[in-house]
Amino acid sequence: MGARLRERTARWAEWIIVSLLLGSALYEIWASPDGGWPGSPGVSTLLAVAIILPVLFRRRFPLGVLLVVLVASGVQYAYGGNAFQPWFAFVLAFYAVAAHSERRRAVLGGIIGASAIVAVDAGKLLAGDAFGEVVPAWFFVAGVWCFGRWVRSRRFQTERLLERTVVLEREREEKARAAVAEERARIARELHDVVAHSVSVMVVQAQAAQRLTGDEQANLRQQTLNSIETTGRQALVEMRRLLGVLRHTETDLSLSPQPGLDDLEDLIGQVRDAELPVELRVEGEAAPLPPGVDLSAYRIVQEALTNTLKHAGPAKARVTIRYRNDEVELEITDDGTGTGRGGGSGQGLIGMRERVAVYGGVLESGRHDGGYLVRARLPLDASQP
Repeated sequence: MGARLRERTARWAEWIIVSLLLGSALYEIWASPDGGWPGSPGVSTLLAVAIILPVLFRRRFPLGVLLVVLVASGVQYAYGGNAFQPWFAFVLAFYAVAAHSERRRAVLGGIIGASAIVAVDAGKLLAGDAFGEVVPAWFFVAGVWCFGRWVRSRRFQTERLLERTVVLEREREEKARAAVAEERARIARELHDVVAHSVSVMVVQAQAAQRLTGDEQANLRQQTLNSIETTGRQALVEMRRLLGVLRHTETDLSLSPQPGLDDLEDLIGQVRDAELPVELRVEGEAAPLPPGVDLSAYRIVQEALTNTLKHAGPAKARVTIRYRNDEVELEITDDGTGTGRGGGSGQGLIGMRERVAVYGGVLESGRHDGGYLVRARLPLDASQP
């Protein structure tokens, strides 16, 4: 839209300039016979039109317009004309041949225009005109040509930068989409493991319940059946989430249980071994979490600490787990000077955002108190989609 508006504005400006030039020329021809246009008004009008109107096409045909303007102006000058409109039209055409032509045509147009100026001014010098009144026009014309080339160079540079910006933006969007797809595939694999583990537990418990007979073991059998029911409900919820996640691959599936918040001590120990001091705080009464929520919470903490290691610089980190009745809140902060993403691709934050979105939670991230903050809230209601 900006380029289109600039183009439209330029076209309107050209129409206004040409209208002013042609209008002033016609006024001098018809209302001021003693002006700079020689000969009969009819001939002068034709010359004025031939000199000025082609300026409208100087962007599309810069060298051709310059030649037409020079020839028509030469005819007007040969008849003794000295109006200012032909000179102005020549300057516009000469600028256009430098600003809108490739190098070879621009140089050719520059040579033709300069030769015409020198030829005319040589006659003036031979006729006795002062040197200081003639030669400065040569420097002016040379400056116009150089300015036109500079404008062309700047325009091409701007266009290349815009094209590069478009390409980089497209690449960034493609990388972001690829990162989302990759993270969703990873989430799907992990949810598959959660469901597979839950189903395996159900099978074992069902087999055990079959072996419990007699009234004295009725309570134990009922507890086992209740556990099967609870595990089955959770497995169905996780299966529903699994079917809603885009999945690209079925490889590398495992039946082993995935990590959860109970494994944070091991994770934090590994981070400390990487020379990042980490403090762990737990607020509220720790309660068993739905397997998928437990896994996502662990992965979010893992990714946040990984980002801190990569981008925060020398820093200390704090991990706070807040257990509430209806949700678990994770808060990972550091006091480093980095941005939390540094020069990375941002895939870590994309992964955390996707994990939170699966459970309808909320993710916040950004600079906070001189460091970086990641806060995630995951609902605990297993019936939520």
